[in-house]
Amino acid sequence: MSVHYGAVVALEDVSLGVREGEVVAVMGPNGAGKSTVLKAIMGLAPVMGGTVYWRQEPLQAATHEIVKEGIAFVPQGRRVFTHLTVEENLEMGCLYLDNSSEKQRRMDSVMDLFPILHQKRRDLASQMSGGQQQMLALGRGLMASPGMLLLDEPTLGLAPIVVKEVFQKVADISHVLQTTILVVEHNIKGVLNIVDRAYVLDKGRVVHDGTPQSVRDTDILTEVFLGS
Repeated sequence: MSVHYGAVVALEDVSLGVREGEVVAVMGPNGAGKSTVLKAIMGLAPVMGGTVYWRQEPLQAATHEIVKEGIAFVPQGRRVFTHLTVEENLEMGCLYLDNSSEKQRRMDSVMDLFPILHQKRRDLASQMSGGQQQMLALGRGLMASPGMLLLDEPTLGLAPIVVKEVFQKVADISHVLQTTILVVEHNIKGVLNIVDRAYVLDKGRVVHDGTPQSVRDTDILTEVFLGS
């Protein structure tokens, strides 16, 4: 897959895959093309070459229809609807769903996984802390009952103690709901503790693909971050 923004090459012949049930990280320095991978899957980036496949078929749905295909995207910066309540924010994650009993089942499932959302279900999202808003963003993504969840920098801007909690919740989503997860993350140490595999990108290309231990055992991160 290749993505170009005019003369700028964001991704060049990048090939990566996620097996069902895996948690896979995409990491690398700023400008490496990490977030562009997720945007390309969601149809939010101009794919100039290659094809995105989902369940062995080309993914051809329009961006606003992709959630119906079983892929949910939690973008960088949380982006919750601050003027809506927690419950209303969660409902925004499955607007297309007409079945009220199924919607309630999903709501209950998300609140079981995130007790703070149940506790604050009638509060405005603007009254929540940054960490709580991130939990809400994750919960909203899960309301689509996705087969795969795309997470773009879920710990960005959060305090260290909250970062640890977010990583634990991502692991819980994988273990409890059996959701496949592709996560872009700058917190290398934290994310390597919860993923099955990791891709390292540099200048729009994949330079390493392997287990968390393989990343730790090589100098690849030093090379791409420090250019040594």
